[in-house]
Amino acid sequence: MFGKLDLHIARGGLRPALVYAVSGPDGEPVRVLLSGGVFQSATYLGKRRMEPVFEYYRAFGRVLEGVPAPSPRVLVVGGGGFAVPKLVRALRPEASIDVVEIDPKVIEAARRWFFADDASAHVYCADGFDFIRGAALRGKKYDLIALDAFSGAEPVASLAGDEAARAYAQLLAPGGALAGNVVTPGGDASFLRDFQCALEAAFARVELVPCCDDDWGADDNYLLVARA
Repeated sequence: MFGKLDLHIARGGLRPALVYAVSGPDGEPVRVLLSGGVFQSATYLGKRRMEPVFEYYRAFGRVLEGVPAPSPRVLVVGGGGFAVPKLVRALRPEASIDVVEIDPKVIEAARRWFFADDASAHVYCADGFDFIRGAALRGKKYDLIALDAFSGAEPVASLAGDEAARAYAQLLAPGGALAGNVVTPGGDASFLRDFQCALEAAFARVELVPCCDDDWGADDNYLLVARA
């Protein structure tokens, strides 16, 4: 690891965040965003900067590839280091991308160190739940909703409840999909079960997709994928 050579501290937001570089599984440099003791995002550097680092990023990409809209409208809740918006731009250059991130310092860090501007996204500094509720009331439609919002290691509970699930169902266009990243710290799947139940009450089809990534963390990631 060579992170000490590339260490930055983003202060002044909701919580301090560290930005530094590590060696990836194949020895390649990877810049990471650490907050609350866990990786919040990661990016390759140089020509590989648009490539997904983590397996769950690639899983988001596979969901996007199944969306039939020729010019998909994508909402990413939890911008972090903009890995998901960059992946969307790389896979579907014609996409329209809205990104919601609550922490202004994270947005600043993403633009400075994680190539966020390459995503060419519309960025909203706002609470994710307030945004999705307001968008649903305005009749907004998306072809993909990607949820990747965490406070440290904890997923944002307001984005996984019954009211949020109903709002997602209103927001999705025909043929669209919602994909939510969930971590099971220490094997605790209680949040995952509760979120799945909320989605099953609002959607006809809900799928659980394992996204194991042993090179990057001990806790398992899953995508909950819901379709109307």
